[in-house]
Amino acid sequence: MRRVILNLAVSLDGFIEGPNGEYDWCFNDQDYGMTEFLNNSDAIFLGRKSYETLMAAGPELFAALKLYVFTDTLTSVDGNAEIIRSADFERRVNEVRHSEGGNIWLFGGAQLVSAFIDQKQINEFILSVHPVLLGAGKPLFNIKERTNLMFLGSESFSSGLVQLRYTFKPEFDMSMIDSLG
Repeated sequence: MRRVILNLAVSLDGFIEGPNGEYDWCFNDQDYGMTEFLNNSDAIFLGRKSYETLMAAGPELFAALKLYVFTDTLTSVDGNAEIIRSADFERRVNEVRHSEGGNIWLFGGAQLVSAFIDQKQINEFILSVHPVLLGAGKPLFNIKERTNLMFLGSESFSSGLVQLRYTFKPEFDMSMIDSLG
């Protein structure tokens, strides 16, 4: 089964965009592992706003990747992209995950990330924490329940950026203790 990997930049105070939607605070002075990450990925899950941002930045940058755009408002998408409607979320995500291919980059936005967290459909969280406090903006997580994660590792860079890796913490099954009797 293909892995879904959330890989995002986040400010130290937990925002993925500044108060005016800006992301000019994101470092681009080093590779930060993105070349290797993209070499192992062949698809992106992203919401409508993220799709529009990527297309405005230059669709040729992601031409080699299949884009799955989660939207109920767009009626068409360009290039190597496909729309997934909210009514088809679970079915289509499972179909894509069970198809042949590399890793799937969960790009965002925040609502889509929350939906994937609710469904426990993320294999790995890679959070590139930038040493900046934005004070306001769009928070990365908009979840309603506690979600326990397990630490997988970290890497720090000379710029001060720290990359953190997590996965969902396995749930302890009390029935296993009961069966030991």
